[in-house]
Amino acid sequence: MKIFLGGTCNNSQWREELIPDLQMDYYNPIVPVWTEAAYQQELVERQNCDICLYVITPKADGFYSIAEVADDSNKRPEKTVMCLLTEDDGLYWQPHQLKSLRKVGQLIADNGGFFCEGMDELLAHLESRQ
Repeated sequence: MKIFLGGTCNNSQWREELIPDLQMDYYNPIVPVWTEAAYQQELVERQNCDICLYVITPKADGFYSIAEVADDSNKRPEKTVMCLLTEDDGLYWQPHQLKSLRKVGQLIADNGGFFCEGMDELLAHLESRQ
């Protein structure tokens, strides 16, 4: 079993916190220099991994991960997971942002994916999938 680690970049440490607890292989799309080849490899991994995880944190400064998780929940709902973290390195969502992101999470769940808030719930879900 292999998991794609998509979601917030921007020096967020959620991947470093999660990886030691993973009981499966993973693909980390974070690379020192983002190139077209890196993007193409990411697309291959999203297609081929057993789980496409997107962790969204307040360090997110773009919206592409939201588009990716919505896209995956339509194309491959059975393997799409969105985890929303409400805090990241002392940063928090504004209430209206949190409300909107929870609506996105509900959309993911309605499409057949899995939505959770927090690493504990995420880890429990991943363990259940092994």
